[in-house]
Amino acid sequence: MVKGAGGTFVPCDEMYLPDLQSFKNGEIYEVEIKRPRNPAFHRKVFLFFKFCFEHWSADKTDWKYFDERKQFDTFRKNLTVLAGFRDVTYTIDGRMRVEAQSLSYGNMDQSEFEQCYKALINAALKEIFNNTTDENMINRLYSFF
Repeated sequence: MVKGAGGTFVPCDEMYLPDLQSFKNGEIYEVEIKRPRNPAFHRKVFLFFKFCFEHWSADKTDWKYFDERKQFDTFRKNLTVLAGFRDVTYTIDGRMRVEAQSLSYGNMDQSEFEQCYKALINAALKEIFNNTTDENMINRLYSFF
């Protein structure tokens, strides 16, 4: 949908017109409106995760048999939790459980995703790159700002 003059919404493509013609004029309908996320920004965030993961795991040479995809997913979730984007629940036996919030398009709008990215950078600076002195690594890190 595209917002038109006078605050009306019109379909962004004519192929959606038949669907809208089934609605009666003047009737009240409940709709959920979501702003689209920027896919290029989404890719940038995941490139940042990959960059952080590669830096973090570089000195862990004894991990030659671990599943990199699973370890990356765990790393990404841990960094998201450190950035403050987490859900806290309690198990039946009373233990606290902390999980990363979902970064999916359906669970986080663009403005919240941008706030999350800023928090991810701060968490990475504090937890992943805190002792980094390599100029090349620092320059690569700054390219994400």
